[in-house]
Amino acid sequence: MTDSTPAGAGAGWRNNRLVGFALVTLAYVLATWAGIAAVRATLTPDPFWQFGIADFVATCVVFAFSVVFRNSSFYDPYWSVKPAIAAVWLAVFPPVMSFVEPDPTRLRMVVLLVLLYAARLTWNWARGWTGLDHEDWRYVDLKRKTGKAYWLVSFSGIHFFPTVLVYLGCLPLFQALLSGSRAFGFLDLIAAVVLLGGILMEATADQQLRRFRLTNKDPKRILDTGVWKYSRHPNYFGEMLVWWGVALFGFAAGGMLWYTFAGALAITALFVFISTPMIDQRMLERRPGYAERIKRVSALVPWKPAA
Repeated sequence: MTDSTPAGAGAGWRNNRLVGFALVTLAYVLATWAGIAAVRATLTPDPFWQFGIADFVATCVVFAFSVVFRNSSFYDPYWSVKPAIAAVWLAVFPPVMSFVEPDPTRLRMVVLLVLLYAARLTWNWARGWTGLDHEDWRYVDLKRKTGKAYWLVSFSGIHFFPTVLVYLGCLPLFQALLSGSRAFGFLDLIAAVVLLGGILMEATADQQLRRFRLTNKDPKRILDTGVWKYSRHPNYFGEMLVWWGVALFGFAAGGMLWYTFAGALAITALFVFISTPMIDQRMLERRPGYAERIKRVSALVPWKPAA
């Protein structure tokens, strides 16, 4: 979900991929351990509070690594790693005894698709990350604009805010894997199609974008082939579909609760009102023909370009 740019930190160990991956792995191992320890210390039986406490503490640990190594991109894998941990936790190590036995078909399908999503997105991040000499360009811009207040902004906007969004997005997993009493049915199949469709759309868009970046020699050229012909941000559209698929699984299992679609709506709003306009503005500044592309091509939902 990120686009990296040089952080200007110099050469040496900071641009060593193995060192970078080792430090990121250490950050997430410690974050997971700290989250578990915090839950055990609070002794709360409520799984929603357990998940929230562990999530907050883990985010703080990752943020500490971001500060120590002066690179907020330590947080980048959190978006994809967290749903996998949540799904495995609820399916294999349920925090409380449920009054109902989760439907085994739904449980296996949800866990498999969430793990597929997490593995695919994490791999996409990993293959494009060169090490601690690189940082997401948006973080670099924020650092330049906010100055001494940057780390406060980094914690609230780059770390904590996405954590809240993904927390909300994962809540339907509680219905699907822990408490939902409905049997596996047609709505589950729709949810599976939406979630898998999102994974495939995002994977296709990311692969086409990667190939374009590796082969394109013209800095002014715009990617307008493949799925990018029909959407300016097909990778974002795929990501949105994933979270709507998760929400539909929750609805299929447990009906409508206050949180069933809250995460999908919040994440959709993020892409519609923040991420998409930000990327479009950057492209307008860098690509002379992008204004025409905005007029002709759908922002998110793939659609036939205007004549």
